[in-house]
Amino acid sequence: MIYDIRHVTTYGYESPVSFARCSLRLEPRSGDGQELISHTVDIRPRPADRTVRHDFFGTHTESILIETAHRNLRIDSRSRVSVSRKAPGRTAPSPAWEDVRDLAFEATSLGPSSPIGYVFASPLVPVQRPVSAYASASFPRGCGVFAGAVDLMHRIRTEFKYDPKATVISTPLAEVFEKRRGVCQDFAHVMIAGLRGLGLPAAYVSGYLRTIPPPGKPRLQGADATHAWVSLWCGVEIGWVGFDPTNDILVENDHIVLAVGRDFSDVSPVDGIIVGSRKQKLGVAVDVLLAE
Repeated sequence: MIYDIRHVTTYGYESPVSFARCSLRLEPRSGDGQELISHTVDIRPRPADRTVRHDFFGTHTESILIETAHRNLRIDSRSRVSVSRKAPGRTAPSPAWEDVRDLAFEATSLGPSSPIGYVFASPLVPVQRPVSAYASASFPRGCGVFAGAVDLMHRIRTEFKYDPKATVISTPLAEVFEKRRGVCQDFAHVMIAGLRGLGLPAAYVSGYLRTIPPPGKPRLQGADATHAWVSLWCGVEIGWVGFDPTNDILVENDHIVLAVGRDFSDVSPVDGIIVGSRKQKLGVAVDVLLAE
């Protein structure tokens, strides 16, 4: 599959902003069944400076500096990406989850793909006893790690309600878990917290979903904006596998990876600081279409 992706972020300010410094994480990754073909970002007003780096997790991060006074900021990202990946079947065999847990804690590498970096609590994903207990119901003794994750993903999809009005980015995990409502970011955080509470390494993945589903298939939740899902390390032989608890599906060719981190705070597509006052209005529009 080859996709053309357009991701437009706009900010409108009630009063002029004299200075802005932003970090952009808008370039899709290459690797794990995905290849970036092209990528451009147009920014208005034009930045005085643009620098690029790769963070610890391997995410392409662009820092921009805007010194022109402005009341509107527009960031127009366009990418073409080739995706070809095959997920295991939902009943695929895998090592016992306890063995995977022990192997993760024995890891000696500290690189971005090492499981040890995704075992512990992170800023937006605290390890909390109620969430760990909820996840443990999917992982009886000796259960395969893959089967347990499939079951947990399914339970979140059926027991939590997709409700864009129920939460905001800053809503604490405990409140999301209590309400059983939220969006893809919330469901990914809940699943990650549950897995980490059992000692399993789980990463937060941000990216995109195919906007138009294949013929005869239902439209997926979260296709009009950036999406979020979970990547679980299932042992040395299987490696990292993507789970989408918002839609109860394994990650294959409908998902395009943008960035990977411990939680949303590591992968926010646009963040930064401005010098200004009064209110601001944010707009985000995403289109993911098959390339012609």
